[in-house]
Amino acid sequence: DTYAFGDGLNDLEMISFVGTGVALGNAVPDLKAAADFVTKPVDEEGISWAVKELGLLQ
Repeated sequence: DTYAFGDGLNDLEMISFVGTGVALGNAVPDLKAAADFVTKPVDEEGISWAVKELGLLQ
């Protein structure tokens, strides 16, 4: 299983390629549309929240 996190258009290919693409809440709309999961913005600890929500960390 692979996960990738991103927020910009430069992350679009990566998000589309991995098993689970995660867009941060502050991501550009096109990235959010391509992602499997959209989390909170980066300034609201979006990565930490997503890791817990996805069951990757207890």
